[in-house]
Amino acid sequence: MASLAQQFAGLRCPPISISGLTERGATFSKPKRAANLVVTAKAVAISNAQTKEREKLKQLFEEAYERCRTAPMEGVSFTLEDFHSSLDAYDFNSEIGTRVKGTVFMTDNNGALVDITAKSSAYLPVQEASIHRIKRPEEAGIFPGMREEFVIIGENEADDSLILSLRSIQYELVWERCRQLQAEDVTVKGKVVGGNKGGLVAVVEGLRGFVPFSQISSKSTAEELLDKELPLKFVDVDEEQSRLILSNRKAMADSQAQLGIGSVVTGTVQSLKPYGAFIDIGGINGLLHVSQISHDRVSDIATVLQPGDTLKVMILSHDRERGRVSLSTKKLEPTPGDMIRNPKLVFEKAEEMAQTFRQRIAQAEAMARADMLRFQPESGLTLSSDGILGPLNSDLPAEGLDLSDDAPPANESDGISEKESD
Repeated sequence: MASLAQQFAGLRCPPISISGLTERGATFSKPKRAANLVVTAKAVAISNAQTKEREKLKQLFEEAYERCRTAPMEGVSFTLEDFHSSLDAYDFNSEIGTRVKGTVFMTDNNGALVDITAKSSAYLPVQEASIHRIKRPEEAGIFPGMREEFVIIGENEADDSLILSLRSIQYELVWERCRQLQAEDVTVKGKVVGGNKGGLVAVVEGLRGFVPFSQISSKSTAEELLDKELPLKFVDVDEEQSRLILSNRKAMADSQAQLGIGSVVTGTVQSLKPYGAFIDIGGINGLLHVSQISHDRVSDIATVLQPGDTLKVMILSHDRERGRVSLSTKKLEPTPGDMIRNPKLVFEKAEEMAQTFRQRIAQAEAMARADMLRFQPESGLTLSSDGILGPLNSDLPAEGLDLSDDAPPANESDGISEKESD
């Protein structure tokens, strides 16, 4: 035992090295610390970059502030005047009565939405789309994409949108048109749409005007003239008072003044009587007597004419004082009886036959004047072969020419000659 103890006592164990353990521990912890060092380095790099960016932005702001303080317009192409011009382009006057340009971008049965470059779209009600009564905007030619000038007439308080009108602008144009027609003394057509004890209400150029009964040429009642068109002239055009006074009598007087004997006019058969037919020739009633319908005998007018027929007639006479006009188709017949057998041919040759008739009348009158000049050689006038009065020449006898043999038979001419000879 003692020897064994001595043997153990002789054994010496080396001391445990703490540094070794520490080195091992350090060896195991090295990867974690390296990763931390990499992350830290990256964070530091990002932080430095952000700092530099902030510094750069700070410097830019400071430079910009300094420029704004010392030279605000340096290097700027957009001037202050340009800025105000841009504001004016988008500035909007929404006062009632202001005219604005707009583009229609949507329509429905009640109206149309219009872009007028305001903060909200404007609305055009269908009743403000035209001076005529319409049910849909399309009836007035209003479709998406149409650009037009409108006038502001109100504001919708519910959504602050503006209410537009085309009708107001159209009324202004129509009143101006009526003033122009009045200045030019033009005859227009007006449709009778109503009446009262004082006269008729007629629509002219889209406006409702009043025609007093004292200014109506016929003795027809308001009921008889309802829905008919009358020739009218302007008497009073007052837009401020919304007063439009018209005259049918004045228009008829001017029309009658233009009716020349021998002229051809187009008329419509109004009614038939046993003695003839009444023809409407532009608002004037003329009588086509049964004896002036054709060279052949007409026993029943209804076999030749019917109410509503359109035909060409020639003016035979016009009594302006009594307001009577005599008409004829007989004088327009190329051959006797054509009005009964072939009235279409009569109307086709009407102007040609009327010209021939007028020439015959002119020749008859010229011959009558020539007969009178035969007994007045001292006048120094004679009649040429064309029926023109002129000075005598050396080739003609001083007493004038005797053209009575060439004159067509005319009772009036014979009567004049007999009186002169007496």
